[in-house]
Amino acid sequence: MKGFSSLKSPLVVKTAGFAFVALAFFYLGKHWSDDTYQQLIFFSSNSDLTAKTPIVSISPNFNKTFDVKSLINDTNEVESVADHTLPAIPPAALVSPPPPPPPPPPPPAVQRLGVVDENGVMRDEFEVGEYDPDVVENRNNETKAAESDEGVKFRVPKFETCPVSMREYIPCLDNVEAIKALESTEKGERFERHCPEKDKGLNCLVPAPKGYKAPIPWPTSRDEVWFSNVPHAQLAEYKGGQNWINVDKDKFKFPGGGTQFIHGADKYLDQISQMVPEITFGNHTRVALDVGCGVASFGAYLFSRNVLTMSVAPKDVHENQIQFALERGVPAMVAAFATRRLLYPSQAFDLIHCSRCRVNWTRDDGILLLEVNRLLRAGGYFAWAAQPVYKHEPLLEEQWEEMVNLTTRLCWNLVNKEGYIAIWQKPLNNSCYLNRESGTLPPLCDEKDDPNDVWYVDLKPCISRLPEDGSGANITDWPERLNNPPPRLQSIQLDAYVSRNDLFKAESKYWKEIIDSYVRALRWGTFKLRNVMDMRAGYGGFAAALIGNQLDCWVMNVVPVSGPNTLPVIYDRGLLGVMHDWCEPFDTYPRTYDLLHAAGLFSIEQKRCNITSIMLEMDRILRPGGRVYIRDSVSVMGELQEIGRAIGWRVAIRDTAEGPHASYRILTCDKNLP
Repeated sequence: MKGFSSLKSPLVVKTAGFAFVALAFFYLGKHWSDDTYQQLIFFSSNSDLTAKTPIVSISPNFNKTFDVKSLINDTNEVESVADHTLPAIPPAALVSPPPPPPPPPPPPAVQRLGVVDENGVMRDEFEVGEYDPDVVENRNNETKAAESDEGVKFRVPKFETCPVSMREYIPCLDNVEAIKALESTEKGERFERHCPEKDKGLNCLVPAPKGYKAPIPWPTSRDEVWFSNVPHAQLAEYKGGQNWINVDKDKFKFPGGGTQFIHGADKYLDQISQMVPEITFGNHTRVALDVGCGVASFGAYLFSRNVLTMSVAPKDVHENQIQFALERGVPAMVAAFATRRLLYPSQAFDLIHCSRCRVNWTRDDGILLLEVNRLLRAGGYFAWAAQPVYKHEPLLEEQWEEMVNLTTRLCWNLVNKEGYIAIWQKPLNNSCYLNRESGTLPPLCDEKDDPNDVWYVDLKPCISRLPEDGSGANITDWPERLNNPPPRLQSIQLDAYVSRNDLFKAESKYWKEIIDSYVRALRWGTFKLRNVMDMRAGYGGFAAALIGNQLDCWVMNVVPVSGPNTLPVIYDRGLLGVMHDWCEPFDTYPRTYDLLHAAGLFSIEQKRCNITSIMLEMDRILRPGGRVYIRDSVSVMGELQEIGRAIGWRVAIRDTAEGPHASYRILTCDKNLP
């Protein structure tokens, strides 16, 4: 029993187990190496025993290819092969195995239509959805992309200088071919926009006049500008006796007078304030429109009363009057009361002024005064200084009676008539219109008519309806209205789920922080900024931030047609703005803006516009010595930088406050003086 117990010791058990396993492996190896079975080992003992060296057997899978990826992915196929390795495989089957199965088709591409990716992060690029390629214009950028070791680089050849004859060129107003082809010009059609075809657009750099100097800064520029910057003495010769403008050596001087206020704009404004004390410039009246503005002395002197004035006039026999206005630092645009709506929203202006503006307000059943009615805020004032107001001649008295009859049917109230000035007030709501006698003309516009739809929209012979909720009329006074979300904010069509008031406040805070940093880090406070354009204005937060930093400038807030129409909100805040399509040139003279600001513009408009054409247009309207700030996606920065260099700007790319890994960058450009 003792000897039997010793066999149960751990050492003996382990030794016996090891021997058993070794014998089992030897047997299996010998068995599966037989010729009748598929060989699993490469050194076979089934050979001549007298051989001194072992014979190497070739695997039956030698010189055969397999699609490993498909075998791995196709689990069913793997299982089938595993099952068939148990029985013997005939040699013939080893010679010509069946071809591997084709790889599975790729999964269908997922069409992503949202602005947010699967991680909840807003994406820079996204599809809006299906579109008709026949409707979308094929606009190819003129830049060329080239591959290099550093990635995609853009090559843009240097742009040539335009002929000297184009130094005052306004593309959509100087299109001679289109103007000659007009069927009629009796209603002023030739003063409206007629843009060149896309292959005939501006492709050169508009030159500055010989001897051009850095503009005289505001407020000195209100009273004098360099003659060499606007070398046109014809207006001074034509209007010299009316105290408009005089030539004094190398400068133009502006005494501050006008055709109807030869004693100066200040006394004229005092008279208006005395006639209607409720106007209260700089408080209740913040935004004005001056029609047929001359050299814009009316608007220039309203600045000291905290009033922003949009001065408009056509490019007619006094064709450089708007250029003089902008050189002085006064907001102005080339525009005409003709056959289309002006590019401003309904209820935009607290006061509309016409002093000998050469507009026949009663023609065509008053269709031009109906446009004034659309533009005038509910409860706003229309001031008319003209000969029919004060002269007692048969023809002029007839014109006055026609004006009184028309304004009565428009429900305007003649508040006061004194000397050569008459002032009317627009009603606050639709009640007067609805209570007129049946059949009274002009009728109310259809309820479906959008009075804020202005891009290439014809004038309509009807009275624009006022909102039933009183929005537009119930705004607060200046300066509170600058930061208060106006009621018309709720009417803006937005693809958003959050409160519009929250969006308004968020935009204001966003731009305040950015402009604060610009003033602090980039020394914007030292720039001689006066005429500023925000090329994609949103709610006007950029302009409001400039006012908050007390920068002595004004901003033309441009609302692109490709986005929501936020112009009513901009005007309700007490700011100026205009609707525009950046696929076309802007209605202003060359060399009129000190700063052009574009945030998120090019990454959006590159899908529908030629961004090279936009940059050339920016150069046309930018003053020598002016600056461009472009805040946009990294994806467009390389191309914009090369276009800027080809134009001749000094360009630099800066990181935003978010750091070097942010999806946005800032492109700063400086235009050299000649």
